[in-house]
Amino acid sequence: MGFRLNAIRRAPKSAEVRKGYVAVYVGEKQKRFIIPVSYLNQPSFQELLSQVEEEFGYDHSMGGFTVPCTEDVFQHITSCLNGL
Repeated sequence: MGFRLNAIRRAPKSAEVRKGYVAVYVGEKQKRFIIPVSYLNQPSFQELLSQVEEEFGYDHSMGGFTVPCTEDVFQHITSCLNGL
């Protein structure tokens, strides 16, 4: 099953996260994206999750988790996952 590019979207901090999705904060400005939870099992995303654990641990007070990469890198990774 694949997701179209609009499955990943920037979202204001007040936007509700639908079932099957998770909020992710990316880059220095902590831009919020909503992504499908299915991405969390993909090897390229697993690498990012390992970095998240190393850098931030499991305490994510913003209600999502912070990804330690630039917005461009994050969008590249997620755009590759859209083709799955």
